[in-house]
Amino acid sequence: MTKIAYETDVAIPPGFTLEEELKARRMTRRELASRIGRPPQIISEIIHGKKAITAETALDIEAALGIPAYLWLRLEARYRLALARQRRAERR
Repeated sequence: MTKIAYETDVAIPPGFTLEEELKARRMTRRELASRIGRPPQIISEIIHGKKAITAETALDIEAALGIPAYLWLRLEARYRLALARQRRAERR
């Protein structure tokens, strides 16, 4: 069986998934920030796609929420790639 990979032009920040997870857990951004030792502004910037999730932050989120760090890094990479594709398309 052949696998077909589809690429999308839609750029969804990993923070969208993070915010949905926080809502499901009834956890505030401020509470997550406190748990991972980051300022609440950083969490807000991640949620809005303004700040990237680093490997260190992904590990901290994993510790706080139990969601594997590789998932956050994969979402981040896909988001940044989609943004790069959009910028490239705009230049053409």
